[in-house]
Amino acid sequence: MLAGFSTDALLILLGTGALAGLLAWLARSWFAKRQTVELIDEWESRVDELTRKHDSLLAEANKYRTIIENQQATIAEKELATQRSSTSLNSALEKINSLSKDLFTLRAEREDSKQKLVTFQNALNSVRLQSQELQREFIKSRDFYKAELRKAFEKRQALEVRIDNAQAEQDSLRNLLTGSRSEQESVARMLASAKSRLAEIDKLEGDVIRLEADNAQLNHDAALAKQEIESLRRDVAELDELKVQNTELSEVVKSMEASRRQYEQDARRYQGVASETEKQSETLRIRLDEVEKNFLALEQQQQDAIKQAREEAAIANDSNAYAEKPVQEVDDLKQIIGIGKVFERALNELGVYSFRQLANFGMADIARVNAKLKEFRGRMEQDDWIGQAKELLFEKYGSDEPVSLATQDTGRG
Repeated sequence: MLAGFSTDALLILLGTGALAGLLAWLARSWFAKRQTVELIDEWESRVDELTRKHDSLLAEANKYRTIIENQQATIAEKELATQRSSTSLNSALEKINSLSKDLFTLRAEREDSKQKLVTFQNALNSVRLQSQELQREFIKSRDFYKAELRKAFEKRQALEVRIDNAQAEQDSLRNLLTGSRSEQESVARMLASAKSRLAEIDKLEGDVIRLEADNAQLNHDAALAKQEIESLRRDVAELDELKVQNTELSEVVKSMEASRRQYEQDARRYQGVASETEKQSETLRIRLDEVEKNFLALEQQQQDAIKQAREEAAIANDSNAYAEKPVQEVDDLKQIIGIGKVFERALNELGVYSFRQLANFGMADIARVNAKLKEFRGRMEQDDWIGQAKELLFEKYGSDEPVSLATQDTGRG
C-alpha cells in the first residue's frame, strides 16, 4: 500500500513537475516570442524612422542641389551681365578716346582758326589803315583836282571866250592878216599855250579817272575786306559753336566717366556677389557632402540595426532552442578563467550551463556569444574559454565520459 502510494505520489509529483516545467517552458517561450516581436517592432520602427530621415535628407539634398543650380544660374547671368558691362565699358572707352582725339583735333583747328583770325584781323586793320589813308589822300586829291579842274574850266571858259573873241577878231582881222602878223603869231602862241593847257586839262581828267578807278578798287577791296570780316565773323561763330560743342563733349565725357565708374562699381559689386555666391555654393556643397555622409552613416546604421535585429532574433530563437532542451548537467562556469557572474549569467541566458556545451562550440555559437557580450566581444577567443572547458570536462569525466551524453548535449556547430 505504501509502495503503491509512494509510486502514485511519485507519479503525481513527476506529472506535477513535468506540468510545471512545461508551463515554465511555455511561459518562457511566450515571453521570448513576445520579446522577439517587440524587438522586431522596435527595430521596424527604427528602420521606418531611419527611412523617413533618409527621405528627408534626400529631399534636403535635392533642395540644396536646386539652390546650387539656381545660384550657378545666377552666377552665370551675373557673369554675362559683367561681360556686357565690360563690353559697353570698352566701347565707351573707345568712344571717349575717339572723342578725345576729335577734341584734340578741334582744339588744334581752333588754335589755327584763332591764328588765322588774328592774321585776318591784323590784315584787316592794315587794310583799314591803308583805306583810311587812301581815302584821306583821295579826298585831298579830289579837292585839289576839283579846284584845279574848276580853275582849268574857268580858264577854258575864259579861253573859249577869248577864242571866240579871237575868232571874231580873226574874222575881223582876216582882212588885217597881212598887216598884223605879229598879232597873229601872238595869237598862235596863245592858241598853242591854250592847247597845252587843254592837254594838261585832259591829263588832269585822266588822273581824275585813274583816281576814281583807284577809289573803285579801294571800294572793291573794302567790300572784299568786309566779306573777309563776315567770313571771320562766321568763323568766330563757328568757333563759339565749337566751344559749345566742346563744352557738351566735356559734359558727355564727364557723364561717360561717371558711367564708367558706375560700371566699375557694378562690376566690383557683381564680383563680390559672385564670390559670396561661390562661398555659399561651397558651403552648400560642404553641407551636401555632410548630408551624404550622414545619409551613408544612416544607411550603415540601418544595415547594422537590421543585422543586429536579425542576430538578436536568432539569439532569441537559439535561446528558445536551448531552453527547449532539458538541462542534463550544470557546471560552475566561473571555474573558467575570464568568466565571472555576469558572463555566466549571459551564457545561462543563451542556454549554456555546462563545460560540455562550451567544449563543443562552433563558429555560429561563438558569434552568438560575442553578440550577447556586445562591448566585451572577443573575450571568449582571448581567454580561450573553449579550450579551458575541454580541460575541465576531461578533468571531471576523464576517459569514462559517456559518448551518448556528449553527443546529446553537443552545442550548435
